[in-house]
Formats: sequence, structure tokens, C-alpha cells
Amino acid sequence: MTESPATPTPDLDTEALRQRALAALLTARERTTLLTDSVDDRELTAQHSPLMSPLVWDLAHIGNQEELWLLRGVAGREAMRPEIDGLYDAFEHPRASRPSLPLLPPAEARSYAAEVRGRALDVLESTALIGDHPLVEAGFAFGMIAQHEQQHDETMLITHQLRSGPAVLTAPEPPRPTDAASLPAEVMVPGGPFTMGTSTEPWALDNERPAHVREVPGFFIDTAPVTCGAYERFIEDGGYTDQRWWAPEGWAMVREHRLTAPQFWHRDGGQWLRRRFGVTEPVPADEPVLHVSWYEADAYARWSGRRLPTEAEWEKAARHDPDSGRSRRYPWGDEDPSPERANLGQRHLRPAPAGAYAAGRSPLGVRQLIGDVWEWTSSDFLPYPGFSAFPYREYSEVFFGPAHKVLRGGSFAVDTVACRGTFRNWDLPVRRQIFSGFRTARDLHTAKDL
Repeated sequence: MTESPATPTPDLDTEALRQRALAALLTARERTTLLTDSVDDRELTAQHSPLMSPLVWDLAHIGNQEELWLLRGVAGREAMRPEIDGLYDAFEHPRASRPSLPLLPPAEARSYAAEVRGRALDVLESTALIGDHPLVEAGFAFGMIAQHEQQHDETMLITHQLRSGPAVLTAPEPPRPTDAASLPAEVMVPGGPFTMGTSTEPWALDNERPAHVREVPGFFIDTAPVTCGAYERFIEDGGYTDQRWWAPEGWAMVREHRLTAPQFWHRDGGQWLRRRFGVTEPVPADEPVLHVSWYEADAYARWSGRRLPTEAEWEKAARHDPDSGRSRRYPWGDEDPSPERANLGQRHLRPAPAGAYAAGRSPLGVRQLIGDVWEWTSSDFLPYPGFSAFPYREYSEVFFGPAHKVLRGGSFAVDTVACRGTFRNWDLPVRRQIFSGFRTARDLHTAKDL
């Protein structure tokens, strides 16, 4: 693959891109430091769940990937520590086996990552961000590495949620909406074509490309994600004991693991409680439900007489401007995310109540499409027409197929550098530890309209 990831722009401001890359790399490292310095070495090396790596593995893996792509790939330098490449190859060693590997101890992992970062910043300063090298066109490799680190920061935050013991992370509460009671339950998205994906976003990843036109029939979509209170009604109505709402594999999962509620919920004294980053608290009825699998989201949608939106429907609701006919970068427009528009970047340690972030609404009035919770869609993770792997097949291509479902929109744990209206996440439909929720949709002509 030699094609550049982005179509070069004649007036590309390379210095602005350089500063953007620098800021993204520094922001990611600040967060990595917070997530790894907030626990002691014993907790860094422990495996808090077989679903996750020890935090110290993520730390050194971040440094190793930065060395592979920026120092070796962009700058052409010799390997600093070639003997550790295999230890930090995510495809070579599944998460459950990583504690048994001869991993770098915490102090050595920190030192290695810091040394790589110092050299990488020198490479960023001296590299032309436009030219014949597809990795550096528009600063792509630097943006890719910043996104990679932030994605692992989200993974490490999941590990923090899975760990036992007292809270070690704190953050202010998210804003509350002032008009939630007056919002419509759903919004109608008119049918017709729209442009899905991108061919011009400089740091978009291969599975977001290329831009292409999709014809999407009209549909209704929830104004905000499904709340814990709404999900409680599904539980109380016997949702986890009624097979008719569940896909066969989902029902088997419920029976095998005796599921009765979202992960981290438990019943006590007549109310639902949840554990959130070491704190046990009542489940907030007005907050988007979190830590549900695709099977649970799909079962709720069936129970409610609705369905999960397709990936194309979700993106049309998030990006399509019916007045101009064009697709925006974000629901609110082309401007980068801000704290007034979306709950991103671990600024808060929970989703905001449903209906928050009026400034981030789409042209049609749909809210919280970016941030708060990853939203399951009904779609399998598949390539777009004209897809071409870049810069390596293992980023996206090996995951295409019916085994993985697409999630869109990002969560409170996602940084702005790794969240766009075109960004595609994917996971197995059984996953519950991720910061996943959902909203529902329905066709224009359903029983509700008749």
C-alpha cells in the first residue's frame, strides 16, 4: 500500500498540523501518566481481569508502537530494543497470557516510553509533513500514534473500572441539561442520499475511508441515548428472563452467566446500585445506560418495539445537514469538539444525563451523538466500497466480517483526537466492560404511526 491516507490539499498548513500533532501527543502522554501513576507498582503489574492486560503492558506497548512507527517507520532509525517487539505485539500474545511474559518492570517501562517520546518529538520537529512518504503526509503517522495512545488510555481506564479497591481517580461531575423534560423522545431523519465516510480528514483511519454516497430511507431515532431508568423498566418487566427478546447467542450468554442487569450493577435493599471506579452508588435514572453488550442493547430494542440503528443511519443522524445537503465533521459543524459540545477526554468519569450538551446537537436536534457512551449499531464491521488497508492490514481488515458489531460516537473515555463523526469502533457482541450504551430507532411507518 503506497497511497497517501489523505488527499493532499494545496494550501495545507503544515506548521499548524505540526502543532496539532505535538499537542495531541503531549495530551495523550499526560493522560497515560495519570492512569499509570495513580496506582502502585503491584497494581501496575497485576492483571485485574483476564479480559485486560496489566497496565504496565499497555504502558510499554504504547512506547513500542511509537518507536516502530515514528522512529523506525518515519525516521528510519535502528531499533532501540528489538528484543521486546514480540512481547508487545498485540496479535502475538492474547491479553489473558500477558502477565506470564517477561515484561519490562514499571520503572523500566516508564523510562523506555519516555526515551522513545523524546526522540519522537525530535522527529516531529524535523520532518516535513507533506511529500512522497505516505506515512508523513499531513502528519498522519503522528496523528495515528496519538490516537493509538489515547485508545490504550481508554483501555487502561476500563482496567481501572475492573480493578477492585478504593477509588484512585477523580473528576468533576458533567453538566446537567436544563431542557431535558421538554425534548421530544425521537427525531425524524428524512430519507435520501448522504455522504458517509471521508476522503479528506487528515488523520482518519483506513476503515473510515473513502467517502461514498449512501441512500438511507427515512427513520426515527432517539433524541438521546437510552437511560438507566428506561433500562430498569426492561429489567423489571422480565427482560432477562424472556427468551423472545434475545438473539439465540445472546440468550445463551444470559443463561450461561446468569445475567440479570448491566455489568457492575447489583440489587440491594430494593434499589439498583452500581460500582463506578471504586465507588458504589445508586444507579442514576437519567444517565445513559453503560456497560451493556450488543445482545443486551438488541434485546432492549426488541422489547421496546424498536431496533438498533444501522451504522449508516447513525452517521446520517450525526453528520447530515438537510439544509445544505452536505456531511459535517461533527453534529454541530466542522469545529473541533469543546467542553460545551461533548463529554470527551476523561474530563468526567461518567456520562452526562440524557439530553445534555445542547450546543452539540445535530441540525435535526439529536443530542449526545458524540461522547458520553459508545453506541451499538445493528451493523457488522465491514469495509466501505473502495477500501484500501493503510498502513497495515491488522488495524482494520482482519476484523471485517459478522463477528464484530460497529459502535459509533465515542464515550466520555475517548479523547477528541480519536473521535470524529466518521470514526468507527468495533467489538464482539458479548463485550460489556467497554463504555458502551445505545439508542434505538424505528422505520417511518411502524405501528406507532398508524
